[in-house]
Amino acid sequence: MLSRFRRIMKWMALASVVVAAIAVLFVVSGDEGVHIHMMIATALGAGLTVLLAAALMTLVFLSSSSGHDEQAIGSSDRDDR
Repeated sequence: MLSRFRRIMKWMALASVVVAAIAVLFVVSGDEGVHIHMMIATALGAGLTVLLAAALMTLVFLSSSSGHDEQAIGSSDRDDR
């Protein structure tokens, strides 16, 4: 399961770099006086946001497909009885 997570995250890391580059291009094209600090903040903010969202969604997807969710639901049903 760890290799599957890493494979998905490699693709999502590439996607986050692309999103960060597009975000920086939008910021640069919108204003003439953009400082380097603004471009760095934009790239980090957009890239890390996409990467964090991808990691959390990947973990939910892998947890659901591995059967861990059903085990957790079954144990709470036994506790209620």
